[in-house]
Amino acid sequence: MPAPHHLLIPYAASRAPGAQEALKGLALPHLDRLLARLSVADTSPGEETSLTPPHERALAQALGLGTQDGLIPWAAWHHLQQGQPTGEAPSNAAWAFITPCQWQVTTDHITLHDPARLGLDEAASRELLAIVAPWFAEDGITLHYDQPTRWLASSPLFATLATASLERVQGRDVRAWMPDARKARTLHRLQSEMQMLLYTHPFNDARTAQGLPAVNSFWVHGTGALPTDLTTPAQPPQVADALRAPALREDWRAWASAWTALDAGPVAELLRQAEQGQPVRLTLSGEHSAQSFHTAPLGLVHRIQRFLKPQRSMDVREQL
Repeated sequence: MPAPHHLLIPYAASRAPGAQEALKGLALPHLDRLLARLSVADTSPGEETSLTPPHERALAQALGLGTQDGLIPWAAWHHLQQGQPTGEAPSNAAWAFITPCQWQVTTDHITLHDPARLGLDEAASRELLAIVAPWFAEDGITLHYDQPTRWLASSPLFATLATASLERVQGRDVRAWMPDARKARTLHRLQSEMQMLLYTHPFNDARTAQGLPAVNSFWVHGTGALPTDLTTPAQPPQVADALRAPALREDWRAWASAWTALDAGPVAELLRQAEQGQPVRLTLSGEHSAQSFHTAPLGLVHRIQRFLKPQRSMDVREQL
């Protein structure tokens, strides 16, 4: 049997009051029809306090990357997918993402703001990378440019260091999400050193003169090394990311609009494939858990149960 078409939708639901209100008037006819045809495949329960969001866990499982909380090797996977030279580090090296960011410090909070608000372009990011790279190198961490708001880092330190996804900490108090102090002493010291270095650095003086936010820290995420027996799936999941940005901004009106567009686009296409008899899989993820549905043969009892009480998108999303 061919691999099923797999659609993964992060932030399909939220328990925030604004999201719950938006859901009440949200009509998703294609999703309702699709769920009525599918059976529950598996449920991935979790907590809002887990380091790894449910959609990342679901995607990692589909890709064969493992599901250990905070140790899904996204940076190593990205490095592999980019086909970058491995001469700079062994192919089984541990990698991490380093995201330059701004921490806003108040008397009772240290808030990490959305890195996109920094307005970093490639030139500015590379300039900043050149400033901080020697400090990291002294601790055996090699930095590589990847994109303006994200660098790659290689070091044995990242092999067993569990870290929180950037999406978990964005807009929140970083103190609840810091990696274990015993295993991350080097990173904690580096963060203090970077705050002191950048506080009065000409790089930030120039940004202030341009009306841009200062960069005063960094966040480490996506840590780990690739499994030795990793095999790339023939058909990896399609990740429909349209709900992510409005959900993180808590812009529930935009989130509802994005849902409507998803229903008319990728969800409608998956429904068409299911109606043509192709195997399909749908994974809906919230902040706490994820639930997957697939096409599967049904016995008589299950057919009757489905007829009497078909899956409804509202019921499903209330469980996420």
